[in-house]
Order: sequence, then C-alpha cells, then structure tokens
Amino acid sequence: MTVQLPSEIVVDRFLPTVRSMLAAELSDRGFAQREIASRLGVSQAAVSQYLSEDRHGEGRFAEEPRLQTTVERIAEGFDAGTMDDYEALAELLELVRAFEDRGPICAIHEEEMPALSGMGCDLCVRGRDSAVQAEREVLSNVRRAVRQFANAPEIPAYVPNVGTNVAMALPDPADETDVAAVPGRIHAMRGGVNVPANPEFGASHHVATTLLAATAADRSVRGAVNLATSEDLLAAVPAGMEAVTFDAEYEDRRRRLDALFESGVPQVVYHQGAFGIEPITYVLGASAVDAVETATALAAHANDGRN
Repeated sequence: MTVQLPSEIVVDRFLPTVRSMLAAELSDRGFAQREIASRLGVSQAAVSQYLSEDRHGEGRFAEEPRLQTTVERIAEGFDAGTMDDYEALAELLELVRAFEDRGPICAIHEEEMPALSGMGCDLCVRGRDSAVQAEREVLSNVRRAVRQFANAPEIPAYVPNVGTNVAMALPDPADETDVAAVPGRIHAMRGGVNVPANPEFGASHHVATTLLAATAADRSVRGAVNLATSEDLLAAVPAGMEAVTFDAEYEDRRRRLDALFESGVPQVVYHQGAFGIEPITYVLGASAVDAVETATALAAHANDGRN
C-alpha cells in the first residue's frame, strides 16, 4: 500500500473520464475535434483517442448519473453558448467535492488505502480531528478483536443460535450509533465462525444496550462480546471474576441494567433466557480486544471442563 491523495484519483481517473465523456457529447453535437481539443485543454490526438474508445475511462465515474447529467449540461451549454469555461469548471469542482464525500472518489480511495476503510472520507473532507481519530481507533480495535474471536477454536461451540457480536463504544457514548460492531452479527458455520462484514457504528442493538449501560456506570468499560449461556461456561468463571445474572426480558432492559450496575460493573453478566429469548452471556472489558480475550479464555476453560 502507498500513501495516495484523493487529488491523484481526480487527476488520474476522474479527469480523463470527464474529458472522454465530454469529447463524445460535443462530437455528437457536431463539434470538430480541433474545437473539442481547445475546450478540453488537450491535443487533437488525445480527442481522437477519446472518440475511438469503446468505454469512457473509469466505469464507476462514467456510470454515475450525476456525472452523466453534468456532462450533458456542460455540452449543451457549450453548444448553445450559455456556459463559459469558468462555469463549466465550477460545475465539475462541485461534482468532485460531492464524489469525495462518501462518493465514488471516496470508494476508490478506500480501495487504494485500506486504512481509510469505514471512515467515510472524513479525513479528506473534514480534516483530522479528535472525534474522527477516536472512531478510527475504535473500528481498528473491533476489527482486531473480531479476528481474534474468529480464530479461536473454542469459540464456535459458544456462539448463540441468534449470532454473536463484538462491540466497542466511543468515549462517553450517547446511543447505539456511538458503538461499533459487526453488521448482521457473527454466526457459527461448519465448525468455524462467519464474519459477514467489517465493523460499523450503529450495527448492534442488544450488545450495544448492555455495553451502553455498563459504560454509563463505569467509563473504563467500553468493550463487549456475547456468548451462549451454558452451565460449563458459567462454571469456568474464575474466583474473583464476578458473574451476575439479570432478567432476560427485553422490555425496560436498559433501565434494569442501569440499576444492576449501580453497585459496580462485573466482567460477566448473563441471563437464562425466556420465551423466545435465547440464554445469553455478556463479557465486558476495557476494549473489544479485552472483552474477546476474556471470552476466549472462558470458552477454553469451559471446553476443557467438557473433556
């Protein structure tokens, strides 16, 4: 991977695509290649090359309705004499800004620089700030925790039927959108686990609810993972690591968890299920990685107890 600026994508991919599309539009309107070259600021040979191509540059740009509309509007303006070069440039710059903000330029940039994945081009559009950096650190921690979770051989036996999730909250989270987790949950599959997507903020409800209650009571607790409750898993909780039970019902769960955590946040909280609700154990920690390390240790100990 190399460091790449979004402006490089604009120059190397967006601009040739726009020029090729404009050359085709102007040619269809009867402009000579010499006139097109003058308008686009390229040589006549380049225009000839554009017009001989079957497709216009980068597909993700060429197939964008916003770009197609802009190109048609500029070509029509040039043809009718109602748009000058300044106005055409303004149209294209506005489109570039839109494409850099969670648009196709952003998508291509993330492919070229995976470190930007999930950041929605906030670094490029809004610049570095502490909030963006915090989001980046949380997403990175959850990705690392998910890899550890997926690679632990003891874990599949303790993944609930409804799936599990690995989550981490931002400092002082307000709601579920401040908690990063895996969209669609993690499921056991063929002796392993399936992770359907990279973590995103706002991707969890039940794990996030438990984590938000824990974080509200103790700001140092920001990570969580859920496992299937079982006798051997609970028996694996060592002395000194408190495991506390709570009512499984969903109604008023946050309020009941808030009351439960008033006297302190344990590392393990669990319920035994209810009608239509699978028994679940939540393992909490300072981060997603911390919670997963504790959960895998419990699963390994429980698995040893089974054998």
